[in-house]
Parts: sequence; structure tokens; C-alpha cells
Amino acid sequence: MMAERERSVMSGWAAVPVLLLALGGCIWGIVSTAETLWMIPWLVLLAIVGVCWCGLFVVNPNQARVLQLLGAYSGTVKEPGLRWSSPFYLKRAVSLRVRNFESAMLKVNDHDGNPIDIAAVVVWKVADTAEACFEVDDYEHFVRVQSEAALRNLATRYPYDAHTEGQLSLRGSTAEIADQLKAEIQNRLTKAGVQVLEARIANLSYAQEIASAMLRRQQASAVIAARQKIVEGAVGMVEMALALLCKNHIVELDEERKAAMVSNLLVVLCSEHQVQPVVNAGTLHH
Repeated sequence: MMAERERSVMSGWAAVPVLLLALGGCIWGIVSTAETLWMIPWLVLLAIVGVCWCGLFVVNPNQARVLQLLGAYSGTVKEPGLRWSSPFYLKRAVSLRVRNFESAMLKVNDHDGNPIDIAAVVVWKVADTAEACFEVDDYEHFVRVQSEAALRNLATRYPYDAHTEGQLSLRGSTAEIADQLKAEIQNRLTKAGVQVLEARIANLSYAQEIASAMLRRQQASAVIAARQKIVEGAVGMVEMALALLCKNHIVELDEERKAAMVSNLLVVLCSEHQVQPVVNAGTLHH
């Protein structure tokens, strides 16, 4: 693995006056020379000075310049401003700014085999310019491809919804899933000199072909959960009613009448429709 080496180069503001003096001297020599033969050295010097002007380059804030000479890595310049180095260096600009992208909507099967549509947002920046330039062909394309591959791999390991208590799911465990997604993407991008700052799921839904069926399933689960709450509340109210009747000695009920009363109260409390009361004008037992 190639490691970054930060390099200091000459300030461009110091090089410009020197180059201007050299350029002026060459022009003066050419103009003051009467014979053509003596112009040749001045013309050669003028060409050299012109080539030296090509050594000036600008480093913007949060940007680096990777220096390469004849195929060999020579260092990275990170200090912003006007700089000068050998004009024979190949100076490649690499942005160190924080960048983000949203992956395409991917269709994958979750842990339960259900097709889902999923997309993620990844926030990243270049941490090692040498690795970014020389370890991979195109580090920006590499980030996109590997991030989508990590997202696919993560989506297959977890279900869309949790079916048991404490089970991780794509929809219910957003913080844990985001941490695992970030770690997996970082593991894939370390070789490219990229640091992942944040990764999270941006879009998540069932695939269109099963969306309606899964919606009915979610509705049924919600109805069951609501029914369980209603039954628990109704049983508590029945217990309280029987306890109050016994405590206040309002009426003495045998086991058969208690069972009938419990049945009637549960029907009243758990019914979805309003109950129509029936008034018994006879005795308690008739």
C-alpha cells in the first residue's frame, strides 16, 4: 500500500519576481545583441525561463496536489496558495472536501426473502491522496460501486421488519443498521484512501409486486396488537368489577353467574359495535 507523504514547495510569490527578472534579462540580451550568433544562448535561456513559468500552480483550500515525476510519486502539497515546483512534475488536483452521494434505488431480497427497494446516503472524503490516486483507477467510481455492494450485502442479512423482540431489522433499528453500514463501507474503501463520515438508509420500502400484500400483513398485525390491548384492558375491568361487587356486598354470585357476568362484560368491552341493552324485568334467576 502506498502511503501519503506531505511535501513543502517554494512559494509562488517568491518565484514570480525571480522569473520576471530572468525574463527581462533574456529580452534585454536579445535586443542588445547585434549579431545573430550571440542571440542563440539568449534564446535558449528564454525558452528555459518560459518552461520554468509552467512550474507555477495554485492549491485551493481543502485541496491537494499530488506530484508525480516520470511515473514516480514525489509527494503531496496541501498548503494553499500560489506555489512553484519543477515544471516537469505532473500535478494532479485532489479535492479534500467532504462529499456525499445518494445511491441508486436497489432491489434486493431481505433476510426473509422478501424483495425490497433500498437506497443509502454516504458522506465521505479523501484521507490519503496517494492511495486515492494510485491504488484504484477512479476513486469516485470506486466509492459508488463499493457503497452499493455493501448496501446490498447488509440488506440481505436483516429482515425488513422484526418478528421477535430484540431482533434487528432494517426499518426498526435505524441507528444500529446505520453504524453497521458505515463500518462495512469503510472496510471496503480503506484501500482507496477514503474516510467514511456517515452512512444511512435514505429510502426503504417493499418492492411493488408485494407492497399491497405486505400492507395487508402490517394492517393485520396492527389489528392483532390492538385486540390484545383491548382484551388485556377488558380482563382487568372484569376483575375490578367482580372485586368491587364482592367487597361492597352488593350481590352474591355463584360461580355459574360469575361466569355469565364475565362473558357478558367481555362481549360488551371487546365488541366493535355499540351493545343494545336488554332489561330483565323478572328475578335474578328468571
